[in-house]
Amino acid sequence: MSHNTFGHLFRVTTWGESHGPAIGCVVDGCPPRLPLSEADLQPWLDRRRPGQSKFTTQRQEPDQVRILSGVFDGVTTGTPIALTIENVDQRPRDYSAIAASYRPGHADLTYDLKYGVRDFRGGGRSSARETAMRVAAGGIARRVLGDGVKIRGALVQMGPSRIDRARWNWASIDDNPFFCPDPVAAAEWETLLEAVRKSGSSLGAVIEVIAEGVPPGLGAPIYGKLDAELAGALMSINAVKGVEIGEGFAAAVLSGEDNADEMRMRDGLVDFASNHAGGILGGISTGQPIVARFAVKPTSSILTPRHAVDRSGQEVEVSTKGRHDPCVGIRAVPVGEAMLACVLADHLLRHRAQNPDAPSEARLPRN
Repeated sequence: MSHNTFGHLFRVTTWGESHGPAIGCVVDGCPPRLPLSEADLQPWLDRRRPGQSKFTTQRQEPDQVRILSGVFDGVTTGTPIALTIENVDQRPRDYSAIAASYRPGHADLTYDLKYGVRDFRGGGRSSARETAMRVAAGGIARRVLGDGVKIRGALVQMGPSRIDRARWNWASIDDNPFFCPDPVAAAEWETLLEAVRKSGSSLGAVIEVIAEGVPPGLGAPIYGKLDAELAGALMSINAVKGVEIGEGFAAAVLSGEDNADEMRMRDGLVDFASNHAGGILGGISTGQPIVARFAVKPTSSILTPRHAVDRSGQEVEVSTKGRHDPCVGIRAVPVGEAMLACVLADHLLRHRAQNPDAPSEARLPRN
């Protein structure tokens, strides 16, 4: 299996399976002399860690990250940074009943059709367990970006229920188990998801990620568009079925007058009256906040029997038991933040390499 690496100058390669002894990643291209320790990465992993509420999988993984290389005396050396996390709560027996069956909605069938072999223990490489290493890599990417870039994410829709943006409050994110910025919606979701959880079913979700303080100029006009590579990175997250930047699909119903982000000059800088473009024009960052959303499908592991087939070609019914998220979109919030951080770090390094004297804000070039 190839294609376990993403990025150009800031490159991330992940390895490991859901119920193997460990998972890990190698981050290559990180500049030297950046302060970095395991304590810098652990808080991001703790936000994604399973078993923190009754609304996520009850698998108990501490997700303690270890740095194996690339750091000396508390700073990066410029060499590859190897990270690993041990899997301490493995229960492959939970999947023995479906070892020969293809679960609807999962990658079981496609993996077998492609490789002729699959790891049925939680899906192996196709498991969302792999995303823990993306979050760890995202912690390094945040170091590359620096404190001036702030990346945050929020769950803005669960199943059919959306937040009220008039009640958006970033401070509410840490006050509920859903990363929800709307305290009223969070209370409603608790009732909604409790009923779904008890029934053994699941719900989908929409996550919004925002990066503030991003300098203008990141990205390239044709095959290196910032929004294209961001969309690809978000789309690579398990269970993601749709991505939009800025207004996204909503832009299709706007007029040209409404959709255009008008510009003025303010204190020598270009000032935008709106941000329908999501901070990216022509594949290049404008200096405004980068705004993206991605849709996560309902968790495919449910108790309700579903029609399927097995490896021998027999029609069967599959009911997936074990420890599963009733809404996998909840823990996708820190994963989305991490992928945004990695893409921006990669583009920042590429931008610096080509344009070392480019302005860090929307200041017009002199003729």
